[in-house]
Amino acid sequence: MRNERHGERLSDDELELFLQYLHRFANHDLGLFALMEVGDPEHPAFVSFSRKPEAGVARSAYRRP
Repeated sequence: MRNERHGERLSDDELELFLQYLHRFANHDLGLFALMEVGDPEHPAFVSFSRKPEAGVARSAYRRP
């Protein structure tokens, strides 16, 4: 993973902290529902969090860090 704001890779410690927060969010706050647009405004990425896999996507396609 990269820190796009600074144009560099995340350190192992930064990646571990990110994953800890992501797991905490999924376990406790997902009920708040989150939809985000991230990345370059000219080429955005749309991110959603859900308790179910996207329709038509095999569960095995999802990596669990």
